[in-house]
Amino acid sequence: MSAELSRNGESQESNDARDTLFMMGGVALLIFGAGMVLSNPVVRRYLSQTNVGGLLSASIPDVERYLKLRSM
Repeated sequence: MSAELSRNGESQESNDARDTLFMMGGVALLIFGAGMVLSNPVVRRYLSQTNVGGLLSASIPDVERYLKLRSM
């Protein structure tokens, strides 16, 4: 019985390490992909023309609406 429990514990520990590895790999790929997109000169030009303050103020009503729907 104790041998089975120790094997299950090792298996769970192995799965946790594997899940963490996959998660960190996904985050690394996400950052790499964003860097690749942002290194494009056309994308840089479009981002330099946008007004971040205007985007944030325009998105506030949508976020408030989403939070109201989520709380229901």
